[in-house]
Amino acid sequence: MSRLSALAAHPRRTISALAVVLAAVGITVGSGADFTAHAANPANTFTTGTLDIGNSAASAVLSAPSLKPGDSVPGVVDIQNTGTASGTFKLSTSNLADAGTPKLLPQLDLKIEDCGLFTSTSTPSCTSGTTTLYTGKASAMAPIALGSFAGNAKHRYQFTVSLPQTTDNSFQGKTASLEFDWDATS
Repeated sequence: MSRLSALAAHPRRTISALAVVLAAVGITVGSGADFTAHAANPANTFTTGTLDIGNSAASAVLSAPSLKPGDSVPGVVDIQNTGTASGTFKLSTSNLADAGTPKLLPQLDLKIEDCGLFTSTSTPSCTSGTTTLYTGKASAMAPIALGSFAGNAKHRYQFTVSLPQTTDNSFQGKTASLEFDWDATS
């Protein structure tokens, strides 16, 4: 006779044996003394960073009234990531306004230079060591990638607009404008 058939033949004896085993296990578990320990890392906090642009020029970077052929007008602006998170910055143009014919913006030469990063000990100079970001017609500037700015990083940029010496009389009295837009993404 197999063990299973022997257990099945005497169900009372099988149940009694199981009850004794379960009682012994319960006594063993209940009477044991265990060591315990606990550790915690309380007050875990989470805060999001900020990304914001500071612009030293409250209005126009360039103002060039009464240009005549051969004139150049510079303008300087400081752009800062006033937030805490780093961001990828870019410069583009919008709101081009250029009435009449011929158009003035395609005639104007525009140069944009990165004069450098402010540090705790120095202010960038736009007279040497600049990086040219754009040289071309004012109407043709595509968005310019300026790279990553860490939180609180600040760069100085110089803009120069020029009316070429070869500009003819058909451009007398013309007016045009555009907007420089600074954008950042984290």
